[in-house]
Amino acid sequence: MNLIQLFKNNQAAKREFRIVSEAREATIYLYDIIGEDWYGGVAAKDFVPQLAALDVDTIHLRINSPGGDVFDARAMAQAIKSHPAKVIAHIDGQAVSAATYVAVAADEVEIAEGGFFMIHNAWTIQMGNAKDFRDQADLLDKVDASISADYERKTGKSAEEVLALMAATTWMTAAEALEGGFVDRLAEGKTATQNHWNLAAYGNAPKALTERPEPTVNREALERRLSLLEKIAP
Repeated sequence: MNLIQLFKNNQAAKREFRIVSEAREATIYLYDIIGEDWYGGVAAKDFVPQLAALDVDTIHLRINSPGGDVFDARAMAQAIKSHPAKVIAHIDGQAVSAATYVAVAADEVEIAEGGFFMIHNAWTIQMGNAKDFRDQADLLDKVDASISADYERKTGKSAEEVLALMAATTWMTAAEALEGGFVDRLAEGKTATQNHWNLAAYGNAPKALTERPEPTVNREALERRLSLLEKIAP
């Protein structure tokens, strides 16, 4: 997975990060890439203090994210675990890569029918000599172990089982994520939002997720507009 390519592929996607707080509940919309570069994204430095400032009893964390930077996501996950409020993660569309361990940091996780949940080994970009690459590989092993530990706690699976799923870049449907213990329930009466992420930067991505769908054309509306133009044209 090329993180730079993920940002680039989705620079024009519909993206949103906002927090709505009312009475003793708050809703966080994490509908964006995790991390920040010149194409945008949600950085931990912005997410964490805004989360910490919420003085509420319940937080609804609504997720539709293609993942992103592993270290930003780890910081977000830790902030979620540390918050005194009950945090409920709602996977409204996709929870992919780094977005999955932000989700499982919540007290409860539900996923909409038609949503996807994908886990894989950590990736990076490296330059340098042989020692630099060996050191980076050791770091990636530590990152994978840390991520795996979160999934193990959530699912009750062994480290061997989880690491095998991560190594295989495993895409799960909503039903498969539930069966595997990565989520607690399906969202009652809710289907996933229309996918607008291009996830071609990841291996094994379902074909439906590798290209953003073309805008739906309302032929009837276009014909009405054409008829009106013909009437007013000189």
